[in-house]
Order: sequence, then C-alpha cells, then structure tokens
Amino acid sequence: MDRRNVWDFPRPPATERRDADIRIELGGVVVARSAYAWCVLETTHPPTWYLPMNAFAEGVLQPGEGSSFCEFKGMARYWNLVAGGAKVTKAGWSYDSPTPDFVQLTDHIAVYASRVDSCVVDGIAVIPQPGEFYGGWITPELDGPFKGEPGTMHW
Repeated sequence: MDRRNVWDFPRPPATERRDADIRIELGGVVVARSAYAWCVLETTHPPTWYLPMNAFAEGVLQPGEGSSFCEFKGMARYWNLVAGGAKVTKAGWSYDSPTPDFVQLTDHIAVYASRVDSCVVDGIAVIPQPGEFYGGWITPELDGPFKGEPGTMHW
C-alpha cells in the first residue's frame, strides 16, 4: 500500500472499506478474524478498524458498562472481551444506530489494540494509537505525528 499521512485524512471523518486478513488475539486465543473491515479516517488519527460482529468467536463478546457520544457517529456502547482466562473491560465499542453518514458501521465493532494481546493486519502487528481514549491502529504505511502522543490533546 502507498504511504499515507494522517494529516491528509478528512474532518469530518470518512469511512473506507479495507480488504485484509485481520486477526485479534486475547489470552492466547484468536477472538476475531475477518477478511475486511470498515476504517474510519479522521485528520491526525490512524484509522479505527471496525470488524463485522460475526467475525468474533462465539462467547468472547460481553456487553460492557457505559456509553460515549461521538459528534459524527452518534452514541457508542462498550464491549468486554473474554478468552483464554483473560477478561478485558471496555475492550471495544460499537454503534447500534450510527448517524446516516456512518450507517455501514452497524453490526461492526472496533477494538482497542492497546487492550488485547495483538491486532494483526496481513500478518503485521499493529501499533496502538497513543493515549487512553483513542482506538486507532498504526500500520507501517502511515505517517504522523498522531493525535494521542504527548502534547497533542488540544489538536
């Protein structure tokens, strides 16, 4: 894939379908595997990857507590992941009824790479976006700097 600079991504954000071999592991278990994801692209952020709900192994998803609001996508709900003796609260999030511009995210879940053992795209482990709040996945073709690094809170 060609190099991409996150500063060239749009605001408001846009979605892009990515066909790739995507794998998420927790507790030594593959908890999700998909041949595609929807990526949300937003200025200064590495893409956030949303996998189809049916990509997750049976029994690994549990409803989490709380919610949050995105001015672009709407109201999010959280998900816990349980596998291989590990349980991670608020490991991911989804939008039950996203806004019309993000309807393709319905029945898809994004996972924080920093909260699981690994997220892998086409055999390459992703680097989690810095910061506690952000869920982007940094892949080798991306250039930053990325929101979430020290001193970027007010970008």
